[in-house]
Amino acid sequence: MLRIRSISGQLLLISVLGGGCHDGKPAPLPGSPTAVKPAARPVATAWAPRAISAPPDPPPKARVDSAPRDSAPGSAVPLVARPHFVVSPTDSAKWPVKGPAPLAGAILPRYRVIAYYGNPFSQRMGVLGSVPSEDMLERLERTAVEWAKADTSRKVLPALHLIATVAQGSPGAGGKHRLRMPDSLIQRVAGWAEQRGWLLFVDIQTGHSTVAAELEPLIPYLRRPYVHLALDPEFAMTRGGVPGRRIGTLDAADVNVAIRRLAKLVSEERLPPKLLVVHRFTRGMLTGTERIQLDPRVQVVIDMDGFGASWHKEYAYRRFISSYPVQYTGFKLFYRNDRPMMTPQQVLRLYPAPLYIQYQ
Repeated sequence: MLRIRSISGQLLLISVLGGGCHDGKPAPLPGSPTAVKPAARPVATAWAPRAISAPPDPPPKARVDSAPRDSAPGSAVPLVARPHFVVSPTDSAKWPVKGPAPLAGAILPRYRVIAYYGNPFSQRMGVLGSVPSEDMLERLERTAVEWAKADTSRKVLPALHLIATVAQGSPGAGGKHRLRMPDSLIQRVAGWAEQRGWLLFVDIQTGHSTVAAELEPLIPYLRRPYVHLALDPEFAMTRGGVPGRRIGTLDAADVNVAIRRLAKLVSEERLPPKLLVVHRFTRGMLTGTERIQLDPRVQVVIDMDGFGASWHKEYAYRRFISSYPVQYTGFKLFYRNDRPMMTPQQVLRLYPAPLYIQYQ
């Protein structure tokens, strides 16, 4: 339970912000290797995105009554704010962000990304590992269709969001409190995404390491047009401590390191723009957002990563995402921890409507 003091001085108790990734605890992965050799450069592929659109509405059935009815189930819902989700005029004026125009091949804002998060080595880190792979992949496709129906103005791209560098409670041989996933695992998950025309995110929990150090082993994967990057400040112990015992932090300088490296890669390999997702559920998790240096080759998403009741999550989104604009926004949903989990229609009523949705 975190105590957050509002601008008016009132003390608010926000249980939603209790841990973004895996209940606030770094997950040791039994049987995983402690050291992994960098992956060989992959062979170029002819991958192309396969977006999901809303299926056409079935033909209307004959009606014998003339009384007015509500909209049919699954139809698009007007994107209006609910009474308790109120954005101040000052905050609403900040959106959309006056950033660089999207380049050819950019994913946002053309598509909405629907991602399944986790690690196949762990059942408690997210749906990517808690459900058998074939069932999980079919479930993700059905979820993407639900989102396409909820907002028919935008096509959907499914994505797999793999925690590729996992924070650890123990320091390990290098004293970095992090474990890099083996090439075999990343290749397996990448194959699932590649053959379906989906996206893959490789997520970094730095522990006591740095963004620059953990980014380099993933460059061979990021050379692929469908692979993108994510950073998790919750487990970045830049101020010392053990991951999971307190909430970590990253600064704009760390985010800029990732932006510059990704932008360089895009230019060198003639790739479409990369996505960079940064998780956040407290103000201190990401400092200096006004100093993040946007680049047209990298599209930055700040993802609201917290669980709990819907009004808690909406408060956190307004307080830590809407109020501190960077470029694009994301929103995380928890199958097990949200009470209850918000529907696509409810999430779309947020302002600004998030373009990256992650399920854990």
